[in-house]
Amino acid sequence: MAWAARAVAVILAVVSPVLVGAAMLIFAGLPEEWRLPVTVTPLTAAGVTFPVVGAFLIAHRPRLKLAWLMCVGGIGGAVYDFCQATALASAERGDLALAGLLRFPAQVGWAACTLALEILLPLYSPDGRLPSRRWRAVVLLGVVSVGAEVARKSVRPDPPLEDYPFPAVIPNPLQIPALAPYDSAIGVLIWTGILVAIPLAALSLLPRFRRAGPVGRRQIGWPLSAFAAYIVFMLVGVVAPELYWLSILWAALVPVAMVFSVMRYRLYGIDTIISRTFVAAGLLGVVGGVYFGVAALSSLMVSGFDQIAGLAAALFTGAFFQPLRRMLQRVIDRLLYGPVGDPRVLAERLVQEVRRGDPAQALASVIGVLREGLAVQGVAVEVTGGEPGPQVSVASTVSGQVGDSPREVPLVWHGERVGRLLVGPPTPRRFPAAHDERVLATLVPYAADVAHALRMAADLQRSRERILTAREEERRRLRRDLHDGLGQTLSGMAMAVNMARLSLKTSPEAADGLLRELRSGMDAVTGDIRQLVYGLRPPVLDDLGLAAAVQALAGPAHPGGPATEVSAEGDLADLSAAVEVAVYRITQEALTNVRRHARATRVRVELRREPEALRLLIADDGVGLPPERRLGVGLTSMRERTAELGGICLINGEPGAGTTVEVTLPVPAAGAPAVGQPRTAPAGRRSAP
Repeated sequence: MAWAARAVAVILAVVSPVLVGAAMLIFAGLPEEWRLPVTVTPLTAAGVTFPVVGAFLIAHRPRLKLAWLMCVGGIGGAVYDFCQATALASAERGDLALAGLLRFPAQVGWAACTLALEILLPLYSPDGRLPSRRWRAVVLLGVVSVGAEVARKSVRPDPPLEDYPFPAVIPNPLQIPALAPYDSAIGVLIWTGILVAIPLAALSLLPRFRRAGPVGRRQIGWPLSAFAAYIVFMLVGVVAPELYWLSILWAALVPVAMVFSVMRYRLYGIDTIISRTFVAAGLLGVVGGVYFGVAALSSLMVSGFDQIAGLAAALFTGAFFQPLRRMLQRVIDRLLYGPVGDPRVLAERLVQEVRRGDPAQALASVIGVLREGLAVQGVAVEVTGGEPGPQVSVASTVSGQVGDSPREVPLVWHGERVGRLLVGPPTPRRFPAAHDERVLATLVPYAADVAHALRMAADLQRSRERILTAREEERRRLRRDLHDGLGQTLSGMAMAVNMARLSLKTSPEAADGLLRELRSGMDAVTGDIRQLVYGLRPPVLDDLGLAAAVQALAGPAHPGGPATEVSAEGDLADLSAAVEVAVYRITQEALTNVRRHARATRVRVELRREPEALRLLIADDGVGLPPERRLGVGLTSMRERTAELGGICLINGEPGAGTTVEVTLPVPAAGAPAVGQPRTAPAGRRSAP
C-alpha cells in the first residue's frame, strides 16, 4: 500500500542520518590508537542524503524503483559506519568477540550501499529499466563481485598483529585459516570485477542519451553528469589523497541530480549547470595558474618584495579575467550546441540577412536563422494586420514542419502584438531547453521588428489601394454634386435671370419675386460650396492655425463630458497641408471616440514639433480597450492617415487604465518647406495663440 511505503521511507530517512550521527560521535570518542585514518567516506555522505531524497521521491511515486534503491543504499552506508564505530568502541573496551560479530552487519551495509548506489542506480536511471537485456551481464557482474567480497571478508583469516593497524586483532569467528595464502589474490580478482562493474554501470547512460529525444536527454543528463563526476573525483582522490573530500561532497550531491532527473524538474536546465560548471572550473584552473605563475616569476625577479609580486599577479589576473570568461563560455556553448551555440552570433547573422532584402525576404531569413538556432523541425511566423473586425493574417511564412501542437510565442512591437511565432518539435540534439530560451530571448525582438515592417508594408499597400479608390469615389461625388446639385441650381438661376429681364418692363412685381428667389438660390449655392471646401480642407486650419484648430476641437467641457487639456510645443507654422489635415482629422476622430466610448474624466492632447518629426499624443483616463479589441473604422482611419505620410500610429490601452494614441509624422526641419509641397500661409491666417 502507498501509505505503508511512505511510512517505511520516512523511517529510513530518519534512522539513517541518526545512525551516521551516532557513528561520528563514537568515532570522535575513540582514543587515537583505535581511530580509523578516515572516518568520513562517500558511504557517510550517502547515509545522510540518499534516504532523505529517496523518501521525498517515494512520497510522490511510492513504486519508484530508483527511490527504493536510494533508500536501501543510504541505510546500508549508515549501517556500515555505525557498525564500524561500534565494533572499534567494543574492541577498545576489550570486548573483542562483540567487535568481531559487528563486522558482519558492517559488511552487509557496505554491500547494500555499493551495489544499490554505485551499480544498480545508474543502470536503472532514470526510468527504472535497463537500457537493454545485454546490460544484465553488468548487473550479474556487480552482484557476484560484491557478494564474493562479502563472503571473502566473512571467512578471511585474522592477520598477524604486526600487520594490524590497531593495538589488538579483532577476531573473525568464521575465519578459514587455510585461505590465508590465497586471500590477497582472491581480493584482487574480486575488486577487479567491482571496479569494472562501476564504470560500466555509469557508461550505460550513454546509449540511453544517444537514443533519447530532447526531453529524455535533459532528463538523462543529470545522472550522467553526476555519476561521471563522482568517478572522476574518486580517481582524483586516489592520485591526490588530499582531494579525497571532493568525492565525499559529490556523493552527497548525486541524489539532488536524481531528483531533477526523475521528477523532470524543468526549473533549471542541465546544460546551464554544466556550462557554468565548466566555465567556473576553467576560470579557476587558468586564473589560479596565472596567479601563481606570475607570483612565482615576480618573486624570482624582485626577491624579497612579496607584496609587489602579489599585486602584479592580481593585476595581471584581473586584466584577463573577463576576456577569459567570455572565451570559455563560447567554447562550452559550441561544445554543447554546435556552431549555433552563441545567440549573439545568430543575432549578427540575422541583422546581415535582414539588411539584404525587403520585409518579406527578411521574414524568411528570420525563420531560417531561428530554425537553425533552435534546432527544431519547423518554425513559422504569422503576421496579423490591423483590419476592422477579428485580427486577420497579413503574411505567413513557414520553414519545415511545425506539427499539430507547436509552441506559440507572441511577437510584440512597442507593446502592440503584431503576430506570433510558432516553434515546432525539436530535433535530436544535446540539451536544447535552456539554450532555446536564450535564443528566443535574443532573436524574438528582431522577429517582431521584421513582422512590424511587413505589417506596415501591407498596411501601406492597402492604404494606397484605398486612397486610389477613395479618390475616384471623391471625384465621382464631386462630379455628381457639381453636376446634379450646383449645376442644376446655376441653370435654374440663369433661367430666373432671363425671366426677370423679360418681366422687368411689363411686370415689375413679377421680376422682383424672381430676383428674391434668385437671391435665395445664391445662398444655397454658397452653402453647398462651403460644404465642398470643408470636406477638402477644414477652413479653421487656415483661419486659426493647427494649434488653435485643435484647441477648438477640444472646446469647453460638455456637461458630464471629459475635461480636455491641449498643449503645443515648437513651431507649427510651416507644416505641410497634408500633415495639418492628418493631425486635425486624427485628433477629431480620437476625441470623438473618447466622448462616445471611453467614459473618461480627463483627456490630454499634446502636440510637439521636433527637428524631423511631429508628435501627437491623445491620452485619456477612461475604461481602456477590451482585451480582444476589434479595430473599427475610426481607428483604422487614423492608422491609414498616418501611413499615407510615412508615420507611425500606436494605439494602446489596458482595460481600466485608459487609452493612448501616439502618432509620429516625419516632417522637414523647421523653416524648410516640405519637399514637393511649397506653400505659404494664407493672407488672412492668424498665428496660433
